[in-house]
Amino acid sequence: MSSHDPYDPDTPDTHADAPDALEAELLALGSLLDVPAPAPATDMAATVRARLTHPDGVSASPDPGGPAAPADPARGGRRGPVRPGGRSRRRRRWAVVVAVVAVVVAVTAATPQGRAAVVKILRFAGVELRVSDTPPPPLTTTAPLPGERAVAPEELPALARFRVRTPSRLGPPQAATVSDGGRVVSMFWPDGIRLDQFDGEMSPYFFKQLGPPFPTYVEKVGDGAEGWWVGGEHPLGYLRRADGTAVPLRQAAPTLIWTSGGVNHRLEGVRTAREAAEIAASLR
Repeated sequence: MSSHDPYDPDTPDTHADAPDALEAELLALGSLLDVPAPAPATDMAATVRARLTHPDGVSASPDPGGPAAPADPARGGRRGPVRPGGRSRRRRRWAVVVAVVAVVVAVTAATPQGRAAVVKILRFAGVELRVSDTPPPPLTTTAPLPGERAVAPEELPALARFRVRTPSRLGPPQAATVSDGGRVVSMFWPDGIRLDQFDGEMSPYFFKQLGPPFPTYVEKVGDGAEGWWVGGEHPLGYLRRADGTAVPLRQAAPTLIWTSGGVNHRLEGVRTAREAAEIAASLR
């Protein structure tokens, strides 16, 4: 039984005539890139266009009624009929993939803005960390999360979409809120300590704008999970799910972020990463 290798453009493709979603998405990505003017000696657009027009280095397509393809030493000397346009479509599709990826890599490697976009954005535990070489201006205003309302701490388990846990090391929380229809629950203790727990969907919910000191990796948090420690104050906001709009919330204190049991956590207001990890380990 033969099988189709998606990484080999020369293997049979039973879906060659179907719309190529990957090609369409990559072409759409290319149209959104803000590409600076190329160097005078380089015409990248012309090079890519030529590669897409003639992916095999020839301008004519194989003759559908012509003879079988010649023996190919790389394929064990096997011969076979040339399916009308089949191999050409596959080669063109992979040419598009390679060309668009090459343009993206070239742009991001050649511009400071591109390098920042690749190296200095980290998405982890439902939080998008946006790291800059210079400290961001602090937020001087505060805003609530969508639908945020105060509730009694003992009500949280019935209102959340997930299992809510409390760190025994801190004792019972003095206050609590629930937000976004039960997607986020927050607990509060004296001295500005708070614990946010929110569902573990793949898309980020919170974002943090960071400068020095940069976030540091924490190998073991709580029940063996990994985490990141943000050691300085920083602007905090949330991302609207409908359109991705960034909504500023407030200036946040040092924070530990991690995922455990499919739930994302951010523990804010603790002085050190070690102390925060010990509190996370006491979740019950």
